[in-house]
Amino acid sequence: MSGEAISREKRERPKEKDNKLEKEDCVFLQFDALPHQRIQELLGKTGDELQSELKESLGFRSYQSCMKEAALLDYYVCGFWWAKEANFTPIQTSFTMAVLHMLLDNIREKQMALVENVMEFAKALAAACCSSTSYQNSLLDREEATALISYVRNSLFQKYRLYELLFTTSREELLTGTERTVEVFSCPDDIPPLEEGISTHLYLQ
Repeated sequence: MSGEAISREKRERPKEKDNKLEKEDCVFLQFDALPHQRIQELLGKTGDELQSELKESLGFRSYQSCMKEAALLDYYVCGFWWAKEANFTPIQTSFTMAVLHMLLDNIREKQMALVENVMEFAKALAAACCSSTSYQNSLLDREEATALISYVRNSLFQKYRLYELLFTTSREELLTGTERTVEVFSCPDDIPPLEEGISTHLYLQ
């Protein structure tokens, strides 16, 4: 191989490497629990139908008696419905659900502080908003990204402490382990109703 060819190869390699890194950086999250075709079907469902489908897909079978499952199901249903109202495509909806799941998982599994979780959200969003000639178009445009930021801020970040407590405090133990004293009024004789409280013929009977 001639010296000129080697030199050209050396000049081209960094560019190829940069393109490869750029593609890797632009890989965005997708929600593994629901394939795109299933998401497309769910986008046409009503609110009750959506809740029923998501509780089965996510395994929330005790949501009617378990406060934690009820809160989490509501979190996912509201997120999906928001994406539907925003006219997101199935792949955009999948990204939205994946981001919501990632942020929640960071609280549950990693006990991640708010600032750290915000940074993780920023990274995920940056990957979805990146675009270049070597990697197609971005998943979200500026307006869509701004809307998603606003939703995540209002639905999760502003209630961050509540979600931390949801995963660190067992509500069931709190309820069963708390003693309550209830006073019950009792009287050996029946108390006749007040005459002015009912009609006369009922009182006489």
